[in-house]
Amino acid sequence: MFRNVLERLQIKWKSYRHRFVPWIALNISKNEKTLRQVKERSEDKLVPDEEVSRSLRQLFGVLYSHGVHHRVAKKGHFHGQVTSDNELCAHDAMFQSFGFCIDRKPSTLPFAGTGVFVTKGVVPKGATVAMYPGTVYQVYEPILLQSIKNPFVFRCLDGVLVDGNDKGISKMVFKSCSGRDRLGPFVMSDTSWLTVNPQNPLAVGQYVNNCSNECPANVCYQEYDVPDAFPVELRQYLPNVNYSPHSQRPLRCVVVISLRDLTAGEELFSNYYTIVH
Repeated sequence: MFRNVLERLQIKWKSYRHRFVPWIALNISKNEKTLRQVKERSEDKLVPDEEVSRSLRQLFGVLYSHGVHHRVAKKGHFHGQVTSDNELCAHDAMFQSFGFCIDRKPSTLPFAGTGVFVTKGVVPKGATVAMYPGTVYQVYEPILLQSIKNPFVFRCLDGVLVDGNDKGISKMVFKSCSGRDRLGPFVMSDTSWLTVNPQNPLAVGQYVNNCSNECPANVCYQEYDVPDAFPVELRQYLPNVNYSPHSQRPLRCVVVISLRDLTAGEELFSNYYTIVH
């Protein structure tokens, strides 16, 4: 019985430790070789936002033309569940657009659970290889309840938080906010990343595992604000939504950029910590 208690405490600690500042500071000093460091915020972007927009519009345009999208029912309710046929179309569209595919599979790291792998083709250096989905919280918005036992909260450089948890209260919050934000017949965000078959095949970035000395980082996170000119009909593939309906800031997304060429079979590893000097 005592062993079971210790195991439960260990599981809780693993989910909490990434928000415990002393633990973070200690592990930063221990794993200095694996840290990603940049001199200033402008250098944190490896790829211009315009290039990220071009890549997303290219993929989303192919998805839209293939009919991989939400369907509007007669009574005005949209159906967000993606079928297995749509999953095949989504990955075909990804390969057609980028020349590679990614997917979730059991990680090569012991006890890491799920990871993200290149499953087909070659990823060139500087490519937008994945997206970090979730509800976007500004620094002044409450996230205490959602953050409990939640290892998927991503903190941006300016303090904006992205909750990439696809279960529990986080899942309910995202679906509620997504159902709230519509423009006529157009859906403004994608809820299918909450299922096993996301219609946007990029929306698996929350499952990219942290790098180590043995498995160095081959991708990195990059913040991206969706421009106002982004086509309305393609916003249904964005796996992010603002928590507040009155947010005046552009929608914050986080994309995953390749640091080198990647081939089929490789697992994606990122730096969970970026230090800006």
